[in-house]
Amino acid sequence: MKKTLLLTGLILSLSLGVELAHAQEELVAEPSSQTADEGLGVFRSRKFINLTLGIEQEEKLPPLPANIEFKGDFRRIVTAEYSKDLNVIRFIPKAQGFATLTIHDKRNSKIVAEYRIDIKKSKLDKVVREIRALLGDIEGINIKIVNDKVVVDGQILLPKDLARIFNVIRQFGDQASSLVTLSPLAQKKIAEFIARDINNPEIEVRAVNDKIILQGWANSDEESKRAEIIAKTYLPDIVIDAAEDGGPIKKRRPVNDGVINLIQIKEAAPKPPAKMIQMVVHYVELSKDYSKNFKFQFTPELGDNSQMTFQTGGDTPGGVISSITGTVSNLLPKLNWAKQHGHARVLESTSLIVEDGKKGEIKQVTDQPYSVIGKDGVQGTAFAQVGIVTGITPVLLGEKSGSVHMEMSFEVSSLIGTSATGAPIVSKNQMSSTVTVRDRQSAAVGGLIRNSTSTGYNRPSGQKNPIISLYASKDFMKQQSQFVVFVTPIVKTSASSGAEAIKKKFRLRD
Repeated sequence: MKKTLLLTGLILSLSLGVELAHAQEELVAEPSSQTADEGLGVFRSRKFINLTLGIEQEEKLPPLPANIEFKGDFRRIVTAEYSKDLNVIRFIPKAQGFATLTIHDKRNSKIVAEYRIDIKKSKLDKVVREIRALLGDIEGINIKIVNDKVVVDGQILLPKDLARIFNVIRQFGDQASSLVTLSPLAQKKIAEFIARDINNPEIEVRAVNDKIILQGWANSDEESKRAEIIAKTYLPDIVIDAAEDGGPIKKRRPVNDGVINLIQIKEAAPKPPAKMIQMVVHYVELSKDYSKNFKFQFTPELGDNSQMTFQTGGDTPGGVISSITGTVSNLLPKLNWAKQHGHARVLESTSLIVEDGKKGEIKQVTDQPYSVIGKDGVQGTAFAQVGIVTGITPVLLGEKSGSVHMEMSFEVSSLIGTSATGAPIVSKNQMSSTVTVRDRQSAAVGGLIRNSTSTGYNRPSGQKNPIISLYASKDFMKQQSQFVVFVTPIVKTSASSGAEAIKKKFRLRD
């Protein structure tokens, strides 16, 4: 009877052990699986998670309903932080043990995911904490304990971070290793920065197999070289993988330092014809003359006209005849008073059309003749030029700016009188300037103002021996003149612009 009971117990124990072994094999072979509740048709995710005390770990969750809740006894050994935006849950171990975490749908209280968590304490915890303290500021890496070794895994963007990880792992010898690689997104981001700095939509920048390819069209060879220099400036340092350093993989040498320039040069397009600029110049000259004189004169003067004559022969007796006579002149007082006003305005207008950047010049002069006497005493004729001379060089500042830069010189001469010898007296006004004016806007580019005043009192009249001299005079004269030049640039598409309006005004026909 005892043997039967022992045999029955042994068979029962063996059967239970076999079932537990099969169950454990299923859990190990399929750590993450989806099962369906019988008769319900609801699928759920099941996964076993092995954690090490002191090491955090993130898990990607399957698609979940909008309203969920967490249940289970996991809170006594682990803290779970859920990010709904990233659909990620982070486990933070806080005690050793085994627990279960289930995620339920609030609408029907069905389980949609299940996690069985096993937390153990490892002797490598101190190594993990030290590595995390040194590399915690580098994004994209994950520190784990795998096969009794601390492994740093992930993808990073900067080669300098990879060098730092290598130097930190080397400090721990065989206790730690690195599987960190450069992320393919790094090359893509670098290509975007290069394209932004080149700033040419016709040049395309692509990242292929750790190389930068430039292709498209450039306006000149200098622009193509500039794009290549910018691309080489952004390239990161070359990273040698462990499999390349003495391993079976041999990396090819980068072509052109990792930048392949396939940019083509456009053929030089013919330059468009230069624009025409019409320059309208107005000359305005104002003059005012004012004179006032007053003279009172009472200067009688005695003139001696006595004479002696001799007479002989004839019917009359001869002899000496003498006579004494005197003449008094300017006996009556004289009063002279005069007042004069003079106003004059001279307005000259010129217009010329020139090409952009070319100099235009207009001369409106008149030759005034006058007599001269040469060295040999022969009388001849010379000429004095009187009129307006205009020279303007307009330069259009850009296609869309609408501003015109002008270098100008003006000369206006006028005849104001003649000298005692008959030579003409010419007044000249010269001016040169450089200004920038908007299209179809006028600017006063220069002006000259003159003021002259003269006053005279009691100037003598010219008598030598007046009997009585009562003389008073006053002469006052004031002259003002002003000279101003106005310039208006008009940008035209061609020299024929406006010709139809002129023909219509003067009734001209072709």
